[in-house]
Amino acid sequence: MDPRADRLIASVRRGALGNGPIRRCLTGYREYVLLAERYRLTETLGHGGMGEVFRGCDELLGRPVAVKLMLPARGDPFAATRFRREARTAAMVKDQHVVAAYDFGQDDGNYYLVMELVEGRSVAHELAMHGPFEPERALAVIRQTAAGLAAAHRHDIVHRDIKPSNLLIDADGTVKIADFGIARFVNDTPTTITTEHHVLGTSHYIAPERAVGKPATAASDVYALGCVLYQLVTGHPPFMGDDPTAVLSQHVNADPIPPSEVRPELAGPLEDLMYLALRRPRYSTGCRAVGTGGGCSRW
Repeated sequence: MDPRADRLIASVRRGALGNGPIRRCLTGYREYVLLAERYRLTETLGHGGMGEVFRGCDELLGRPVAVKLMLPARGDPFAATRFRREARTAAMVKDQHVVAAYDFGQDDGNYYLVMELVEGRSVAHELAMHGPFEPERALAVIRQTAAGLAAAHRHDIVHRDIKPSNLLIDADGTVKIADFGIARFVNDTPTTITTEHHVLGTSHYIAPERAVGKPATAASDVYALGCVLYQLVTGHPPFMGDDPTAVLSQHVNADPIPPSEVRPELAGPLEDLMYLALRRPRYSTGCRAVGTGGGCSRW
């Protein structure tokens, strides 16, 4: 039996998928899971705080898909609400630079989200494999991500978790934003569903206003994008620390070391663009300004 199927079935056994209508099936020598009598799951692609993502096939339409299954959330009464919110926000944003949402449902008590399958690697993986990007490639990633964020912001959706691992590069080089798991609507009243008395997100990419407990805005996503640009050209985020609290403090009180001190060729328009995204205050900075390069056309 395919070892990838072994791992998938192990997920079933530990309770991520349950029983009943979600069936274990056998075809040839490969075992797989059939979800909602429609989606054939064959391989684990990754996992996060809310769920596991599987490679699959929509047996009805005959197309490859990615399927995110919500993990059991014992003791968390808002987990299902957050998962439905993720599905709703992802479905609202239709843009070539955002992973498309196809379907959402519940099968035998298990919530699932069916999405576009991106055949490629994350920006984080590319950084780990090959190190810092050349300026032209870094700017291509930032421009495409900014376009996807602008589409979300037009619906008053703030992603809140822009980071290299949530940026996927398709086989043709297209960058797509993934994982709207902690996204919020700008006009939402903060509740335990989205805040839970702590800052949601990854400390290396959290904007100063969020670090001090204020709600995320579109500018918060732009700041995170500036942090990603810094990491793309230097190999590390603008602020590092022994623990998340130390990193958050630097976002509020410190200025990043100019990338040109490490790579002199970065001085000029690219560095100016990065500081445009990271400036404090940043509330007038939008994705359009960052996406157009802020004078970086020479790259």
